[in-house]
Amino acid sequence: MIAPTTTTADVLPEDHERALLIGRVWDPATGGPLVVALSRGTVFDLRRLAGTVSELLELPDPAAAVRAALLDPELAEPRWAAADVVGASLAGEASRPHLLAPVDLQVIKACGVTFVDSMIERVIEERCAGDAGRAAEMRELVGRALGGSIGKIRPGSPEAAEAKKVLIAEGLWSQYLEVGIGPDPEVFTKAPVLSSVGLGAGIGIPSFSSWNNPEPELVLIVTSTGKVVGATLGNDVNLRDVEGRSALLLGKAKDNNGSSALGPLIRLFDGGFTLETLRDEEILLRVEGPDGFQLDGRNTVARISRPFEELVAATHGKHHQYPDGFALFTGTLFAPTQDRDEPGQGFTHKHGDVVTIRSRHLGALVNRVGACEELPEWTFGLRQLFAYLEATQALALTPRG
Repeated sequence: MIAPTTTTADVLPEDHERALLIGRVWDPATGGPLVVALSRGTVFDLRRLAGTVSELLELPDPAAAVRAALLDPELAEPRWAAADVVGASLAGEASRPHLLAPVDLQVIKACGVTFVDSMIERVIEERCAGDAGRAAEMRELVGRALGGSIGKIRPGSPEAAEAKKVLIAEGLWSQYLEVGIGPDPEVFTKAPVLSSVGLGAGIGIPSFSSWNNPEPELVLIVTSTGKVVGATLGNDVNLRDVEGRSALLLGKAKDNNGSSALGPLIRLFDGGFTLETLRDEEILLRVEGPDGFQLDGRNTVARISRPFEELVAATHGKHHQYPDGFALFTGTLFAPTQDRDEPGQGFTHKHGDVVTIRSRHLGALVNRVGACEELPEWTFGLRQLFAYLEATQALALTPRG
């Protein structure tokens, strides 16, 4: 259970009264997920508008469609008080209506090494071969070699190519520097469809990892045509010891039970909230441990080294299509170096840590850390979703009254 002092107001965007918010709620009455909108303190059932979030976002103008539905009781049925749904989510009460990750059929993609600070930490992980005890020593060595100039280099530029030559000559070139300042960004598949967890759910650290951290990120919501129509917050949970041993272990480091968290809701773009709004978004992180430890961090999106459009284009295009759309983690500036236990050992999670990722326009994603092996198993997949949609379709089409 998350701290009971966390309220609905804490979870929603600061300007939630003006925000167009959609997501998914697990409905115990029907035994499956419903597409919902949150407005005026109420959660509205949108199943008559769309069976999945993916379907809703593929409408010609999803924001206009949701706005119109909220004025039409035939399309948007008020079902629950927002405070009740948020409260059940934070309390981990699966028997009550609660928020799920706000995407469904979308592929979960992620970009890595899009900020210089985290790029340097990835180089350090690689040089340490996943050994946290060597991190402080390697951080000093790499910092002396790179200096402060690399942060001003535009990836893929002639200056970047020249820096690459210098670093190779010094014996410091790395695969992380290649994607950090080279012509091509890193894009990988973070998690299977339907496996992400939402607000209040447990996030997982597997038993084989002893050096790991949260990654607070802005997540773009993109349609099958490559159009960004909204955004949410994400935690791209990372195992530093595993990835540090070899980049070929990226799947083992990134894709585990409860390792992809999204939410609390998708905020759709409209006249007052656009992609431009997000270019200066500040994403704040707080980790509160059962041992009294507290860690604060900040992901300043304005410091991203590649524009959103470049990251989307590297993911979607003639080379790769996503018929149901995709959610795109855009990377993080945050790389924790604060010691938690022994000096020089840096930060790593403990079971029971409460992780809060917050931003002004997107609200707060709150989760508690647990062992992957002990979290609820992921059992609701595509076959279950299709069976549920088939079973409830007749209800969605039945006129009310």
